[in-house]
Amino acid sequence: MPVISPAGELRRQHLSVETPEHVVLDFEIAGIGSRALAALIDMAILLGILAAGGMLLAILARLGLRLGPWAAAILLLAAFGLWYGYFTFFEGLRGGQTPGKRAAGIRVVRDTGHAVTLAAAATRNLLRIADFLPPPYVLGVILVALHPRAKRLGDMVAGTVVVRDRPIELRTAATGRERAPEPADLAAPVLADDEYRLLARYQARAGSLDDAARARLTAGLVARFLAHLPPSAEPDAGALDQLYAEETARRQGRLGGRGTAGARGDQLAARQEPRWAEFQAITERVTRRGLASLAPAELPDFAARYREVAADLARARTYRADPVVLERLERLVAGGHNSLYRDERQTLAVVWNAVAREFPAAVIQARRHVLAAFLAFAAPAAIGYRILRERPALAEQVLPEVMLDRAAEARSRIAARHTYAEAEASVRPVMASWIIANNVRVAFMCFAGGAFAGIGSLLLLAFNGLTLGSVAGHFANSGVLGYLLEFIIGHGALELFAVWVAGAAGLLLGQAIVAPGDLARGDALVLAGRVAVRMIGAAVVCLLVAGLIEGFISASPGGIALRAAASGASLLFLGVYLLNGWRARRARAAA
Repeated sequence: MPVISPAGELRRQHLSVETPEHVVLDFEIAGIGSRALAALIDMAILLGILAAGGMLLAILARLGLRLGPWAAAILLLAAFGLWYGYFTFFEGLRGGQTPGKRAAGIRVVRDTGHAVTLAAAATRNLLRIADFLPPPYVLGVILVALHPRAKRLGDMVAGTVVVRDRPIELRTAATGRERAPEPADLAAPVLADDEYRLLARYQARAGSLDDAARARLTAGLVARFLAHLPPSAEPDAGALDQLYAEETARRQGRLGGRGTAGARGDQLAARQEPRWAEFQAITERVTRRGLASLAPAELPDFAARYREVAADLARARTYRADPVVLERLERLVAGGHNSLYRDERQTLAVVWNAVAREFPAAVIQARRHVLAAFLAFAAPAAIGYRILRERPALAEQVLPEVMLDRAAEARSRIAARHTYAEAEASVRPVMASWIIANNVRVAFMCFAGGAFAGIGSLLLLAFNGLTLGSVAGHFANSGVLGYLLEFIIGHGALELFAVWVAGAAGLLLGQAIVAPGDLARGDALVLAGRVAVRMIGAAVVCLLVAGLIEGFISASPGGIALRAAASGASLLFLGVYLLNGWRARRARAAA
């Protein structure tokens, strides 16, 4: 089980995780500053892409080149998917790093230290809607500042944590120079352990300093080590590099490990540095391209190198090696651990299995919550309908003006043989895209509301139910309820069911917070989040189909027969979809 490790000199938060090799990895948790920097970079990229797309469309329009309806519809959905899927895509499929996180040197990992999954990335990012409140990100910032692992709501539900991911590079004197000849095996070290470590830190840090700071530091170290510098050497950085290289070589010899445990740690670092550098190069390649980038013969070698570096980390801790060495090894082992133990099965077959089986199976699993969401929607709908039927004058006070106008125009449109919402064939693709995007956004909000002990989801379900019931009551008072129902019948079943499923996903989170049962509240929330995000996947599938029906059939001039046929087909689709989930759940239970 991961635990919080001591904060250390700078009082930074740390997360310690034990690997299957029984080596404890230490992750430094990212703070508000680095996360804010990453968010600003990512938002700049997102807005830049959207702005560039808008400018391109404006240029094409000036040139007289207009997009067709299908191209415009695809672009609308692409923009929606980019806005809501940018963070999920990069974190779930690119090792927990968006471009902004990579620039800031941070990464999202699971609480176990493993690489974040696509489902966990989707969960933490769908809940950005809740973390954003009140704008901009006030709740999220407060939680990151106060939580012992700097978690916002999305991290709590997804079981993730944001950690620093920028390793400290250990330079050697061989970098850019000829390495000094190795002395005889019996040559003993001439520097004290603390002096050698001071030189090692200089080698690691000097390259990141500006010229003035590096010159001051070099001058101070030259003065301190003047007695150990070769008489013929110039007293400069090159002489310090030479001294460090010679001392490193001496500590690789037979006498290099004598003395304190710290000295043995220094000898280990000096001896194994080339192997660590090789492993780092391989790990960086695997992090960028996945294990598939390794040849069949390289994979066992990579695993063996990982175990070797993990063993080196355990020995270095026993020897009380320099903190710079320990941090380097911890970063290397963490990188190898994430690469070896992450799930890379992002094939089309896996995606299809999730959409066709896992998503509806989650709905079946949470069927009681779906029933509760239905009741939370239906009861206010019935109340709203009843109140408007008894008090028609309330319509002007509670309903939007557009609904009042549509009810007032209904009889004239019926006489002219028009339906509730007709659209020209040329605009129906764009209309369908807009409907899908809007409905999916509402589903996301309904799910995210569950993070507030389920209250947000209940309120959204009740509000939508009350609104629909009130509108139906007003149309009934105007004698045109059938006119409204004729429009809704085609797509309404799938659309309403999707809203109930999204609300049920939020209620699932709320139950984990309010009544976690025998589990710790954090564990219950993570388990609920895994089911809930799959329910949202099922809701999105239903809303895609419902949006297509609403945009192309409900908005067409076709008669009631066409809409009734669409309704029957949608109900058949829903039945088959849920049956497939029931079978998948039953097969999993049997296994």
